[in-house]
Amino acid sequence: MGPVNWLAVALGAVAFFAVGAIWYSLLFGKAWQRETGLTEEKLAGANMPMIFGLCFLLELVVAWMLGHLIARTNPQPHVIMMFALGFGAFLMAPAIGINYLYQRKSLKLWLIDAGHFVVGMAAMGGVFVALS
Repeated sequence: MGPVNWLAVALGAVAFFAVGAIWYSLLFGKAWQRETGLTEEKLAGANMPMIFGLCFLLELVVAWMLGHLIARTNPQPHVIMMFALGFGAFLMAPAIGINYLYQRKSLKLWLIDAGHFVVGMAAMGGVFVALS
């Protein structure tokens, strides 16, 4: 077992966060707001520094888990991407789907949010590959 690449963990979380910033503003911001029922007024009243900070902390946890898996297995770069995309597409997206089914959320919202996790994990995996 090799050591966890902490730089890759930190930068992987930054990459995931950056994908989210683009995803929920430029790409799907308005559609996401409609599907969640959040208005500009509701968003303006939120404690965004706390939300962003906790979001980044949780993304660090995900990156740390991926980094730990990579350190334990010492995989080839294509396998790192398989791990990252597998986390997003086959763990995170279905978990969101399960919650959304019970919460009666729309398919459109699931596609937006699940897509964010898959693309975010691909970006994180790319960072790990680049720094491996």
